[in-house]
Amino acid sequence: MTELDGVFRREWGPAVAALARWSGDLSVAEDAVQEACAQALRVWPADGVPVNAGAWLTTVARNRALDRLRRESARPGKELAAVYEQVNASGSAGELHPVRDDELRMMFTCAHPALDRSSQLALTLRLISGLTVTEIARALLQSDAAVGQRITRAKNKIRQANIPLRVPPPELLDERTPHVLGCIYSVFTEGYWSTGGPSAIRDELCDEGVRLAGELCALMPGNRDAHALTALVLLHDSRRRTRVDTAGALIPLDEQDRGQWDRGRIARGLEQLRLAEGAGGSYLPQAVIAALHATAPTWQHTDWATICVAYDRLAEMTGSPVVRANRALAVGFRDGFAAGLAALDEVAEDPRLARTNTVAPIRADLLRRAGRSTRPCAGTASHSMVPGPNRPRPSCAAASPNVSPLDGRADAKVPQINGFGALSRLLAAKSYASVKFRVTAGSTGIPGPVVVETVTFLR
Repeated sequence: MTELDGVFRREWGPAVAALARWSGDLSVAEDAVQEACAQALRVWPADGVPVNAGAWLTTVARNRALDRLRRESARPGKELAAVYEQVNASGSAGELHPVRDDELRMMFTCAHPALDRSSQLALTLRLISGLTVTEIARALLQSDAAVGQRITRAKNKIRQANIPLRVPPPELLDERTPHVLGCIYSVFTEGYWSTGGPSAIRDELCDEGVRLAGELCALMPGNRDAHALTALVLLHDSRRRTRVDTAGALIPLDEQDRGQWDRGRIARGLEQLRLAEGAGGSYLPQAVIAALHATAPTWQHTDWATICVAYDRLAEMTGSPVVRANRALAVGFRDGFAAGLAALDEVAEDPRLARTNTVAPIRADLLRRAGRSTRPCAGTASHSMVPGPNRPRPSCAAASPNVSPLDGRADAKVPQINGFGALSRLLAAKSYASVKFRVTAGSTGIPGPVVVETVTFLR
């Protein structure tokens, strides 16, 4: 990726979101930013990239949009005259609203209930994150044609139904939040396990996913699923700089230098996990898995038993065959690799895995570790939470929360469970209200194992 490509990737989403809010038209916003990028390609090679490239692109795009609306408003009938006057009068003045970030504003707008879930996600990933249709299709396990049609239909529906490009009223924010969580997760996932481009990691998308997750927590500090997602991305991101070698190939988790993991991000992730206690969505068990890896002092001391329980909980929540396939590898480390192969066989024929390369690398890794194959499988990671370049990441559909937060009642008489086994019972339980834990000190400078002290269950 060239320097300009990186700038365009980074600034595309904010520019489109700002122009869409300002103009009220998705097509106008997208076209204007495309024209601004084309202008930058003509000017920047000679003049240099501006210090604030995003502001440059947004300003040029705004001028292009104004020119277009001015021309359209002057046509016979002047159908767009009122629109032009309204947009021109709006200038750059901000509006008072709890959502201050244009990208989050756009995400909530695209979560309108008039759009189906897949269209919401595809549209947001295209407009906010700047992912190509092919990248979105891979993330959603759909064909390019299907995703392209979804995006086109979603834009047409927004225009034809006159859906306002604004943040919904406060009483509807919770209803739209699961979609926003799914979009943020998808942005981070595409960066962490990139499906496109020469690099296995796209730093700008990882940074964007972490940033947007933090923004959402600041906007909705009481949303436990938002904290669970933020914990998940921070804990995974703590290992980013140790995941690739000098040639750009992925390094398996058991071969990574744990001393180089970002201890600050681990600490922040564990704090977010504490704030997520009682979350009812699928991000919590994923964050627990990430925390158990991040706090294990060595690979040999990984708590595979609890990781398997977390996978059981996640599979129950999502019904995803990708989750079950990844669980098989964890079962192999817990119960022996023959048991892992048996668990993989139970899900291998699921038709939803037909378009993925999920099963083959996991099977090859289990066979190699069981001594039935001596040739390592290229691109196979040592654990399913660290997929290789040819192994699909957990799909957004599998990872997006589809379970409503639990309603803990203050007057309920509930049992208390104390001790080291509480986390396993928490994840296996059908319902729970909260979990409290502490983090012990590790010998390598990395936080030590998570010790669960108290779990409160719902009746």
